[in-house]
Amino acid sequence: MTNITLNLKKVRSQMADLSEKYARNVDDIRLLAVSKRHSSQLIRQAREAGQRDIGENHLQEALEKIATLDDLDICWHFIGPIQSNKTRGIAEHFDWAHSVDRLKIAQRLDSQRPHHAKPLNVCIQVHMGDDARKSGAAIQDIPELAQAVAGFPHLSLRGLMCIPPPEPTPDRQRTHFAKLRTAFEAMQATWPSCDTLSMGMTGDMEAAIAEGSTMLRIGTAIFGQRPT
Repeated sequence: MTNITLNLKKVRSQMADLSEKYARNVDDIRLLAVSKRHSSQLIRQAREAGQRDIGENHLQEALEKIATLDDLDICWHFIGPIQSNKTRGIAEHFDWAHSVDRLKIAQRLDSQRPHHAKPLNVCIQVHMGDDARKSGAAIQDIPELAQAVAGFPHLSLRGLMCIPPPEPTPDRQRTHFAKLRTAFEAMQATWPSCDTLSMGMTGDMEAAIAEGSTMLRIGTAIFGQRPT
């Protein structure tokens, strides 16, 4: 077994234990392995260990990996900030975009998605905390942006995503995730097909599972510390 295989088994075991602790069904939580700055060879090892969902933050790095690993059945997720000059590459090569935070980006992704491809799965990134430099739509702007995304023919509105500020305790972490869960439940009242609450990373996995995450974005616990 490779280290990646062992790490994946450990993470999935933690997910199962935490799901039981918080009365969740572990099958309702999807594991997204975040491979930012890690090699294509490690991604290949993860895929050989059964991990299909792979997340990347930087477009050029990701496109090189996608080309190198085009022999594998991988579901590629873009989870980094999206500038206008990145939309074409994301629209053409990814299955998911987790970080749509404004109408202009949604419009460009829709218009640049190849017509023969399935609709691009989209999560709206929601801003959490007080740092205005961080990406994300304001909670009060979710309904308008969701309405727009849902109306684009080449996009599929799937849910919400957040990257909360670091907090020292699980209870503090849960306050951010609880806000996103409440917004997600309101979204589902209008769009029942929305099924994805993308929240939780290596350091706050427990809090995210406790508050209803359906997709964990785990990097360090699977691939180790990122190379500098």
